[in-house]
Amino acid sequence: MSGEPTDEELEELRKKKMEQLQERQQGGGDGEAREAQRQQAEAQKKALLRKTLTDGARQRLNSVKMSKPEFAEQVEQQVVALARSGRVQGKIDEDQMKSLLQELQPDKQDFNIKRR
Repeated sequence: MSGEPTDEELEELRKKKMEQLQERQQGGGDGEAREAQRQQAEAQKKALLRKTLTDGARQRLNSVKMSKPEFAEQVEQQVVALARSGRVQGKIDEDQMKSLLQELQPDKQDFNIKRR
């Protein structure tokens, strides 16, 4: 008996390999579906923000996003929630955005240093 696999063994190995490849493709498909859903949700959020915010408010939010991306994401979620619940009449302008940012901003501690 030689060390070469028989035809039956080769066929069994091919089947196992094909099953593994199919599982990988299906697993990758789930990741792609999740990514597509995430992108669609992000696009819907951006469209709703565009519809709800004036240009000035959008610029202010983008400025905040550059320095504090987590905080800006929180503000965006709040604006989306307000818009979806119907609590926004018209558009949110820059002054309203300022007050919303101040309202959502965690309490900031001020330090006064006096020199003698």
